[in-house]
Amino acid sequence: MTQKKILRRPGVSADPAWGKNLSPLLRRLYAARGVTSDDELTYTLKHLASPLQLRGIDRAVELLAGAIAQQQKVLVLGDFDADGATSTAVAMLGLSMLGLANVDFRVPSRFSDGYGLTPGIIHRLTEEGEVPDLLVTVDNGISAHEGIRAARAAGMKVVVTDHHLAGESLPDADAIVNPNQPECPFLSKNAAGVGVMFYVLTALRKHLRECGRLPQPEPNLGSLLDLVALGTVADVVPLDHNNRIFVEQGLRRIRQGLARPGILALLEVAGREHTTIGATDLGFVVGPRLNAAGRLDDMSIGIACLLADDPEEARRLARELDTFNRERRTIERDMKAQAQELLASMSLDIEGLPWGLALFDPEWHQGVIGILAARIREQTHRPTIAFAPDDDGEHIKGSARSIPGFHIRDALAVVDARHPGLLKKFGGHAMAAGMTILRCDLERFSDAFDQAVRDALRPEDLEAAIVTDGPLEIGELCLETAHLLKRAGPWGQHFPEPVFDGEFRVISQRIVGENHLKLVLQPADGRNIVDGIAFNTGPEVPDYTRTGARVVYKPDANTFRGRTSLQLLIDYLEPC
Repeated sequence: MTQKKILRRPGVSADPAWGKNLSPLLRRLYAARGVTSDDELTYTLKHLASPLQLRGIDRAVELLAGAIAQQQKVLVLGDFDADGATSTAVAMLGLSMLGLANVDFRVPSRFSDGYGLTPGIIHRLTEEGEVPDLLVTVDNGISAHEGIRAARAAGMKVVVTDHHLAGESLPDADAIVNPNQPECPFLSKNAAGVGVMFYVLTALRKHLRECGRLPQPEPNLGSLLDLVALGTVADVVPLDHNNRIFVEQGLRRIRQGLARPGILALLEVAGREHTTIGATDLGFVVGPRLNAAGRLDDMSIGIACLLADDPEEARRLARELDTFNRERRTIERDMKAQAQELLASMSLDIEGLPWGLALFDPEWHQGVIGILAARIREQTHRPTIAFAPDDDGEHIKGSARSIPGFHIRDALAVVDARHPGLLKKFGGHAMAAGMTILRCDLERFSDAFDQAVRDALRPEDLEAAIVTDGPLEIGELCLETAHLLKRAGPWGQHFPEPVFDGEFRVISQRIVGENHLKLVLQPADGRNIVDGIAFNTGPEVPDYTRTGARVVYKPDANTFRGRTSLQLLIDYLEPC
């Protein structure tokens, strides 16, 4: 059922006016990713965009400085994903460093509260007698009209820090800092929630310094950049130049062993050496373990891990998160099998599927439907929403994942405008979104969503294409290239890790571990043989030794029993 991939090569050549100190390979790769000057490859902190460009930051700083001066009670309201967790940790640590003594955090429950600041959270704070003087949202709040209204009615001031797209109107907060709010001139619209909070802290530090109220010795906010890097990569925001600076600076701290004990512990339980990690390790190793807490239990455990100062406590919490992640994998594996059975039961080939998929099963788990939607999207190359039952039995909650060129949050806004009341709640950004509808409205929503997709896309947009960097030249398929590419990052969303394609003879192949395909390959031009591995292929694969294989791969340095050699990490292969 999986759609056959189309390979495309950008065919971009580098302008000789820049990159004179780079290898021809790197110049070609950077040019294909839109780099046009050496400055875009300079990752020092002085090249960060100024926080003063952020609309609303002056008022936010004024309120936070006042809270420090009066030692008010401040509550940070986070979110239950990795960006929300790192944003919360950055806010807690940064505000404490800048002199705030009374600061605490809350994270909504994915299951009982839903996303963001809701009136229910405010009601619970009031009942518990825990009403803060100032409430600061991180990675949420831009659509929390009712929650903010309730907070202010309860006597709280509210500062919103967020990065998600705003709706037609803004909530009535005391201050809003969000690069994606209307009329905000900030250049990097791709900042993650953790990046926005970091900017607020840097502006607050500047204000306190100018007022002579900055704690001494002056706090080093740069010590928080490992958290900023983790949240930025894990939230899969585009790695524009500004975000690449955040990620590169954070990775340098981690490699030097200067990261938070929690990050080092999460790498340790995953069996990764912190001295050699890259951005992909943050996205595929640390991020999922942190996210697992919010998906299956309580993200407060993840935040506690990030805040832990004692390495042993951090290790204990990291092991707990690793257990959650193993459980999440088991649930995801079962749900993926269910989804494949559901797709098969439609008795449709890829071309016959709806353009926009909205799938529901009463046994699906709210915590992993985002992962499920991503897997089905990968299989079908269609915008996909996976729904799971809400606790009230009346509603269902959906998690959406999109394809390049289709803005999923805007599509939901179109559905909402055409069918008022159909969507009870929705929010998100270009590639991911969440929503709530009535269970009885699923068919009507499915039709409306499919129509919105058809109105926005062309048939060719549904072709599953892999954009590669073409073949490696003779002499480039070597261990030195793998090391070069590792150092040349950070790679990530919209600045993708280089992938290459080529035709190979397959000397041998075998299944190893949990359905991984191990191959011995020889390039078609007869160069030396090289090992390759394709993960999670399943036990049934073609006999490539008879046909040869067209391979899409990443060069990787593989160390086994003290020996390091070239290995190709295979993203896709098909018979020649």
